[in-house]
Amino acid sequence: MERINVRVDQRLKQELEAEAREKGVSPSDVVRQALEEHMRQRTPRPNCRDLAERLGILGSAKGLPADLSANPEHMEGFGRD
Repeated sequence: MERINVRVDQRLKQELEAEAREKGVSPSDVVRQALEEHMRQRTPRPNCRDLAERLGILGSAKGLPADLSANPEHMEGFGRD
């Protein structure tokens, strides 16, 4: 397991230690659980495909085969001069 250091004010440290005592775990366990919960709830960043879909530019080329990106037959001879 990796280690990180976080600076907190006196009040937060006391609250953290009190919660850890109440739960019977270490302060590190409380922080780890809080971080895991936070990371589960955050919204993932969109990838390029998600952005292109949102912008409506997927499949926007006219007159090309519908399977252009998925059918290897369309790549035959590509890059040969």
